[in-house]
Amino acid sequence: MESTESLAASLDAEVLRQRLASLAHAEGVRRWDLGASCSTDTSVQVDRGEAKQMKGAQRSAITLRVWNDDGLVGITSTSDLSDAGLARALAGARDASAYGNVDEIPDFSPLATAPLPVLEQPLSTPLSILTLLDTLKEAERDLLGRHPAIGTVPYNGLAQRSSDRLYINSDGACRQQRLSTASLYLYARAEEAGRKPRSSGAVRLAYGAAGLDVAGCVQEAAERTIAHLDYAPIATGRYTCVFSPEAFLDLIGAFSSLFNARAVLDGVSLSRRESLGEQLAVPFLSLHDNGLHPANVGAAAFDGEGTPTRRLSLLEGGVLRHFLHSEATARAFGVSPTGHAGLGAKVSVGPDWFEIGPTPGSSGGAPGLDRFAAGASGDEHGLVVIDSLSALHAGVKASQGSFSLPFDGWLVQNGASRSIEAATVAGDIRTLLKAILGFEGPAKVTPDGLCPHVWVEGLSITGDA
Repeated sequence: MESTESLAASLDAEVLRQRLASLAHAEGVRRWDLGASCSTDTSVQVDRGEAKQMKGAQRSAITLRVWNDDGLVGITSTSDLSDAGLARALAGARDASAYGNVDEIPDFSPLATAPLPVLEQPLSTPLSILTLLDTLKEAERDLLGRHPAIGTVPYNGLAQRSSDRLYINSDGACRQQRLSTASLYLYARAEEAGRKPRSSGAVRLAYGAAGLDVAGCVQEAAERTIAHLDYAPIATGRYTCVFSPEAFLDLIGAFSSLFNARAVLDGVSLSRRESLGEQLAVPFLSLHDNGLHPANVGAAAFDGEGTPTRRLSLLEGGVLRHFLHSEATARAFGVSPTGHAGLGAKVSVGPDWFEIGPTPGSSGGAPGLDRFAAGASGDEHGLVVIDSLSALHAGVKASQGSFSLPFDGWLVQNGASRSIEAATVAGDIRTLLKAILGFEGPAKVTPDGLCPHVWVEGLSITGDA
């Protein structure tokens, strides 16, 4: 079997396509496709000035599908790109195709040979692992020095990755994309005498470790952590809430099955085939899936089936306009694939990167919203600012629309804010989307998308005093 180093060197899409075509012919396989990704990762973690973990890894994942003469699909995985290894994989997938699911037969994407978007993604030279370690140690030291109460930074990491991904098939599709990315994560823990510990953090992404905004990450993590030190309980009730961009994107992501054609066909989405054209949200809300946004570090030019990535309108003026599609779901709906597919026997569908904001030409909702302005409390109880949501895996019932989620945030009354000791926000996503009051401030770039602060009326808050 080839080493990982030679595997990385072998990932030349056109050479691999020609080799696989020759081997498939010899094996009597007429129809096949292959998706592969290979990455070299370096990461470090620290603990109070000392190295906690230093890691280097090379990873690869190769998936091969074969269609037999009856049109059924077999699938196999391998890490061996030698001729013998590929021949074994072809034979294995061919044999597995006899047991293919007659109810789930994927095909090649009709857009697998369409022109790809041009992405501006500069490739960065990886830094040495010792340089990464020194950078993270300095960031931790800086963060610990921002406030006497910040005693540790229990969760932190600085990582860089060089990756290669490709898609090829027997109809001539030949896609390849090389990318370098880096990430920094700092999550601080602060504790004062007689008080509960409080935590918060920040994330930064870039095309290379040298381009990371380390100072900005330290500053944001410190500000958010310190802002939660002075906390108090909150009375249970209904409040006007302001979601941070990160929190609102997390919530929309948890309910992305609303827009997922695979989930619709499987009967696990709140949406139905007939839902397109329905008013799902307030008439001034727009939501796009835009993996091509220049701020999306790590953007993919094509999906697992080779379909080009594109900007897709999901909600326009609050109206449901499109679903996210793979080749198979698009065929079932009589539309084109949208570039949101994985690769497998039953192909998965998922979002890329959300853009959320006011619909152009609309009112945009209530004007001049300012959560810290005097009198902006919404009612006599005050205004709840939801900074971050927790337990999204457990507190969301996507197929029912309900959520009940612990959160970190602040209660704002008469322009003054105080951290909330512990509380849960609960509701229904359909009700929430129609209770949006408007947007505050410019949209913020986050790892998951682009979004401003979002005001929502009348959410149920349960205090945990």
